Amino acid sequence: MTKIGLLSDTHAHFDSTMRAFLEPCDQLWHAGDIGSLSLLDDLRNFKPTVAVFGNIDDSHVRLAVPEFQIFSVEQVKIVMTHIGGYPGRYEPKVRRLLETEKPQIFVSGHSHILKVMYDKQLQCLHLNPGASGLSGFNPKRTMLRFTIDGSNIKDLEVWEKGKNSKENYLI
Repeated sequence: MTKIGLLSDTHAHFDSTMRAFLEPCDQLWHAGDIGSLSLLDDLRNFKPTVAVFGNIDDSHVRLAVPEFQIFSVEQVKIVMTHIGGYPGRYEPKVRRLLETEKPQIFVSGHSHILKVMYDKQLQCLHLNPGASGLSGFNPKRTMLRFTIDGSNIKDLEVWEKGKNSKENYLI
C-alpha cells in the first residue's frame, strides 16, 4: 500500500500547511509549474518525488525533470504531464500517448482547477490537483492525497485552502 500526495502549480511556494497534509504520504507527484529548482530540492528532501516541468519552469527545472513521466506504483501505471487537457479534450500528443501507454491514472496540472474525472473511453482516472501555490487566478489552493493498494486506487482526500482562510480537508 502506497500513499500518494499529488500537487501542481506550486509556483515556488511550499508552506507548513501543505507539508502537514503531505506528511503521511510515501511519495509525492508534482504535475508541473514547480517554480524553482530549490523548491524541487525541498520536495525531494521531504519525500521521494516524481515531477514534470510546467510552462513557467525555467531551464534549471527543465533539466532536472522531464515533460512527461511514465511510471508504475504497485500495479498501477501512471502518465503525468503539465498541460494535458481533459477526457474528450486531450492535447493531441497526450491523447496519442494515453492510447499507446494505456495508464490507469493520467495526471496533469496547468488549469489551476481541481478535477477528478474517469475517462470511460480510455478506462483511465484523470487527476488534476489544481494549484497549491499562491500565484494565479485560483481563489482556492488545492492538492490531493490517495492510496494505491495493488491495482486499487482508493481513499481520495482533497486539501483545500482559500488564499486567506483556514485549511479544510474534504473526504
